[in-house]
Amino acid sequence: MAFIQASLLTKRYGQLTALDECSLEAPRGEILGLLGPNGSGKTTLLRLLLGFIKPTSGQASIDGLDCYRQSVEVHRRSSYLPGEPRLFRKLTGRQVLQFFSQLRTSMSAKSVADLVDRLELDESRQVQLMSTGMRQKLVLAAVLAPDVPLVVLDEPTSNLDPTTRGGVLQLLQEAKDSGKTIIFSSHVLSEVEEICDRVVLLREGHVVETLRMDQMRRQHRIRAQLTGRLTQPEGALAGNLQIDQDEHQSVTILTGQPLEPLLGWLAAQPLTELRIEPVGLRAVYERYHPPSES
Repeated sequence: MAFIQASLLTKRYGQLTALDECSLEAPRGEILGLLGPNGSGKTTLLRLLLGFIKPTSGQASIDGLDCYRQSVEVHRRSSYLPGEPRLFRKLTGRQVLQFFSQLRTSMSAKSVADLVDRLELDESRQVQLMSTGMRQKLVLAAVLAPDVPLVVLDEPTSNLDPTTRGGVLQLLQEAKDSGKTIIFSSHVLSEVEEICDRVVLLREGHVVETLRMDQMRRQHRIRAQLTGRLTQPEGALAGNLQIDQDEHQSVTILTGQPLEPLLGWLAAQPLTELRIEPVGLRAVYERYHPPSES
C-alpha cells in the first residue's frame, strides 16, 4: 500500500466544489509537489489529508490510517506548515520552539539547535519584532525538527531570500534521503521542478495531470532556421520527435528522450541559429493555466 493514498476524494461546501474526485498516491520517501493557482484545491487537499476537515465523499489514508477517522494518529506521524502560520507574538523564537518541543516528543533539542544554526535564526528576538522572513524561518524550524515520517508544507519558502530558499530545499532533500515523505505545495515553479520527484497539477478542484520530474527533465525544445530540406528521422528516433515547420523555414522539434541520438541527426541537417532549451515545468503548467489566469 502507498504511504499516501487518496481515492475519489471530494469536498463540497454547499454548491461550491472545492475538490472533486481527487485520486493520488505517493510512496514513502518521495517529495510530491502540488501545483495550481489560488482556488485550485491545493489547500483543501492538504486539510483533507491531515484530517482537519471531513470529506464529502471518497477516502484518504496516511501510512494505512484513515485521514479523518484516525486523524490523531495521522497528526502524530506528520508535521504541517500552513500557508499562513500564526505564532505567539510576545514570545521569543526560543520560547516558541520550546513550546512546540513540549508538544512533540519526537522534536529533540539537537534537531532544533541544528535547524536554528542552519537557518541562521535569531531565536532571542520576540516574534512581533521579527521580519517576515525571520518568522518564516522560525516556523520552518518548528515544522522540520520533529522526527516524523510525513512533512506537509504549504508555501514553505514564501518571504525568504534566495540563499535561504536554497538552504531550505537542501534540508528537504536531506529529509527525503532519510526516508521521509514530503508534500510540497508552492507557486514557485522553479523550486517545484528542482526538488520534487513527482508533481500533481490541479485546476478547479480536479487533478488534471501527474508528472514524473525525471521524465520532465529529459524534455527539450529545439528551434532552428532551415537553409535546405529537412531529412526525416528514421527508426526509434522518428517516434520520439514532434517536428513543426512553418512557411518561413523555421522549425521546432520537441523530444522527451536523451539528446545524444538526436544530436547526430541534427548535425546532418541544413540548420542555422540552432537553439536547444529544456521544456520545463512552466510550459506544462501554462497549458492548463495560461498566464492571464494565474
